[in-house]
Amino acid sequence: MTAAVRIRLGEDGADAERVDQLAGYLRGELIERGVADVKALPAGEAPPGSRGFDVATAGGLLVTLGKSADGLRSVVAAVREWLSRGGRVKRTIRLEIDGDVLELSEASLTDQDKLVDLFVSRHSPS
Repeated sequence: MTAAVRIRLGEDGADAERVDQLAGYLRGELIERGVADVKALPAGEAPPGSRGFDVATAGGLLVTLGKSADGLRSVVAAVREWLSRGGRVKRTIRLEIDGDVLELSEASLTDQDKLVDLFVSRHSPS
């Protein structure tokens, strides 16, 4: 069984175009780490009567993982690196797997480590 991770990112004061640009950078980093399936997070069902194109959610990515915890750890590592590069600008990141959510923003590195370990352990094969 493969898991899908929904990622939503944000940056204080950023408009939708800036958030999409940041998501594109993160997508590139994930692909460089060997995550094969990373695409824009769909906004949902197209309205009735529309022409059926896939509208993306600003700042959203959908990452398909294999069965190993290493894939999830790689995604989380890339996300944490992205978060740390915000400098003085507050950035937020939200990861979701099957309704279980991990949100990181201004937590200390120690707290992030604990939260990440707990999240990854809940989604690792037994």
